[in-house]
Amino acid sequence: MLIGYARVSTEDQNLDLQRDALASAGCGKVFTDRVSGAKVDRPGLQDALGFIREGDTLVVWKLDRLGRSLSHLIECVQDLEARGVGFKSLTESIDTTTSGGRLIFHIFGALAEFERNLIRERTKAGLEAARARGRKGGRPYILSEKELNLVKTLHADPKNSPKDICTAVGISKATLYRYLKQDRSIAPSS
Repeated sequence: MLIGYARVSTEDQNLDLQRDALASAGCGKVFTDRVSGAKVDRPGLQDALGFIREGDTLVVWKLDRLGRSLSHLIECVQDLEARGVGFKSLTESIDTTTSGGRLIFHIFGALAEFERNLIRERTKAGLEAARARGRKGGRPYILSEKELNLVKTLHADPKNSPKDICTAVGISKATLYRYLKQDRSIAPSS
């Protein structure tokens, strides 16, 4: 039996396109979710996985409807395979019930992992090149050196409350404590 699973990320989006495609593919039952793919808790998917039996095939309109990430997608398909359940993606024409479909799925997975590693390496090389040119990452400083010295001087006087210091300099309490934390010799007061 073909079991369909459809998902949209928000309440505003419509499931009709996916439902129609799954019905055309011959799905006898379709489970749905209206939740971000990044969410671990997807009740419709859990219901589909609980309903599906050995010999069935889980069908999705597109690969990204099932997996939160490539690794999650591969994990899901491997779990299905271990249970004797096939997987089929209509848009990508992947069907793991055939040897060719299994091959294509694993090639897909390997290529995506390769791409992820390339991106990671390029990002690392770019950060190292920027550091070599003297650039630092992160948020720019709000306070100048002169303002920071003023904050330290005001904070050293117990008569000045953190609220008064923040008002005088025009920063939030979180920013004040972040700057004070950078100088380990100054302990934030409440």
